Amino acid sequence: MVSGPPRRPNVALSSDELDTIVRRLGREPSAVELHAFDAQWSEHCSYKSSRRHLRKLPTNGARVVLGPGEDAGIVHLGEHGGRRYGVVVAHESHNHPSQVVPFEGAATGIGGVVRDVLCMGAEVVGVADPLRFGRVEDPHAYARYVATAAVDGISAYANAIGVPNLAGDVYFDEGFDENCLINVVALGIVEESAIVHSHAPPDADGWDVVLVGKATDPSGFGGASFSSLTLDSADTAANKGAVQVPDPFLENVLMRASYRVFAHLRDRRVTAGFKDLGAGGIMGCSAEIASSGGYGADLNLDEVNVAIDGMTPEVIAVGETQERLLWVLPPSITPDVLRIYNDEFTLPHVAFNARAVVIGRLTSEKRYVLRHRGAIVMDVEIDFLTGRIDDELPYVEAIRHEPEHHELPAVDVENVFPQILSHRDVCSREPLYRRYDWVVRGTTVIPRGASDAGVIAAVPGSALGLAVAVAGNPRYGRIDARTAAELAVSESVRRVIAVGARPVGLTDCLNFGNPHKPDRYGEFVAATDGLAHAARELGLAFVSGNVSLYNESKSGGGIPASAIVACIGALSDVAKTVTPGLKRAGSALLWVGSRDLAVGGSVLAEVLGLEGPLPPVDYEGERAAIGIVQSAISSGVLLSCRAIGDGGMLTALARLAFDAHANGRTIGAELDFGNPLCEAGGFLCEVSDDQWLDVSGALRVGTTIERPSLVVNGTTFDVSALHDIWSRPLGEIYP
Repeated sequence: MVSGPPRRPNVALSSDELDTIVRRLGREPSAVELHAFDAQWSEHCSYKSSRRHLRKLPTNGARVVLGPGEDAGIVHLGEHGGRRYGVVVAHESHNHPSQVVPFEGAATGIGGVVRDVLCMGAEVVGVADPLRFGRVEDPHAYARYVATAAVDGISAYANAIGVPNLAGDVYFDEGFDENCLINVVALGIVEESAIVHSHAPPDADGWDVVLVGKATDPSGFGGASFSSLTLDSADTAANKGAVQVPDPFLENVLMRASYRVFAHLRDRRVTAGFKDLGAGGIMGCSAEIASSGGYGADLNLDEVNVAIDGMTPEVIAVGETQERLLWVLPPSITPDVLRIYNDEFTLPHVAFNARAVVIGRLTSEKRYVLRHRGAIVMDVEIDFLTGRIDDELPYVEAIRHEPEHHELPAVDVENVFPQILSHRDVCSREPLYRRYDWVVRGTTVIPRGASDAGVIAAVPGSALGLAVAVAGNPRYGRIDARTAAELAVSESVRRVIAVGARPVGLTDCLNFGNPHKPDRYGEFVAATDGLAHAARELGLAFVSGNVSLYNESKSGGGIPASAIVACIGALSDVAKTVTPGLKRAGSALLWVGSRDLAVGGSVLAEVLGLEGPLPPVDYEGERAAIGIVQSAISSGVLLSCRAIGDGGMLTALARLAFDAHANGRTIGAELDFGNPLCEAGGFLCEVSDDQWLDVSGALRVGTTIERPSLVVNGTTFDVSALHDIWSRPLGEIYP
């Protein structure tokens, strides 16, 4: 008999969902059960509006070790010393919490995605942060406060746990005035034979369920439902309670203690289940780890270490307190694990009442039971609680207009290029990312912001390297959600190629508006189609990802369609990384890529007040361009390279000149090209010898020179003056 008054508090469940629960249970749900279903059936946890469309994405491939379905995905990195190593990657969002309480929301976003990677048995080696903020020109605007406090939250957390920030990007757009996007990526390295899974292993009936970490408190209660609703400024005070409180110093200790547990389990040859407590708290995590292994669970909430006496059982069960983990362990090994966390790493002395504690056990009977103060407060079929639910929502199919060939505008490069360099989406991000620690582990090869992708030496004592880059342009998303998604894939791949890595896998975070609005939902569907098409054309798979919907305000303002993609790259020899900056005078400059020039969605279009279609994605040309660059790398003739993106070819060239100057090389270039500010894509390459290249795939556009100038179609720019223009704009916002 389930105790507790049958109540229907303020939850986000629909009337149909509530009726379904009552019919299945044969009674009114208890308060604990109601909050449990509210969390587990939320959009955030269930993917009920998006799951059917996510099935279109390719998730298998030669380099895929583990695709979507657990806390993180894994791709094969390489072999060293007879051992196979994988890259563990997770990609999440913390948009709603960061809009309401930006420092705490962004910080806990980092903490959560790091634990997702940790729980696969990996050593966490890096993070990345694609960010989208509103207009920041007004120093008193709330959007500016969000933009600064969120960055401070990310840096405070990642720096404290000793994980370098390797890559990311940031866009400022009015579409994010009321809904920022805080997307976060975490990376880890694991021996493929030592992967820990986020489900109960076979033959685990009667195994212990062990809760580890911070004392459970009321923070984050209702977080999953909160992230599945449209934000309303009238609810700001209530929403703040759904945002968790970060403690990165406790997380640092939890990470080190967990590494010690991994080693102990390997030594004892014990297989266990391990999972991060995220949305839905203890209930969500324990139900999922048990159900996915084919078990039920029986937990006693009185055994949970709490921060405040007298909390109600629903808050203990569903609250989303941060810095907590959950193990499923054979009882014979449990005392060792408790000793490592509580005694060896002294969790109770690190934070108030933090500890590892047994809170229940797995059962062969597939029911989910919670007990509190001697009474059963929840008793449901576990597969009903965690089972897949689907919302078949109507949507307006996006009509794709094939781009027409427009006459490219004549551009006064002398006056327009400085405007491009100082544009909010092109100017230097150093004032922002200098808050981050890029080199904390001592393995960084290319730090954040120095090139198109971050690169680290991945495995101590080996030559293996890991690269990561992100992409997703909101100006493109506003014009065509599908093409924008395709371009996000291709741009992230180019950025990894540009540093000499071979792309091995993708992740995505799909940020969109209210799915119950057919036009908004149509954008999501179109973007998913675009991601799937681009990934298949480029021979890559998605191994991890996230969907964030309801990114709009009660006033109806929705964000630009924002499919954000991360690409993971592998280097067999990190010494062959393509390092930043022009290398020497007399080199040839080649444009490798599409010949279809377009201005639609570009920075140039915004500066000149133009409209037009997005540049089309020519996959045959894309594959050819990738092949040419990879061939140039393997032949040893590629000296430097930049993927062409925001600001076009000329901006890519300026960045190469800036990087050369930063490394003490006084090198400039002469460029002869009709409109060097179009964002058609491809690569700008510096090569020592272009005689061997296939002229059908590469176009010589200039030469490097031994003076600090860029000479563009006869107009001369001083590199130092350009660097000053490029460096200044964000300095006022991020002093």
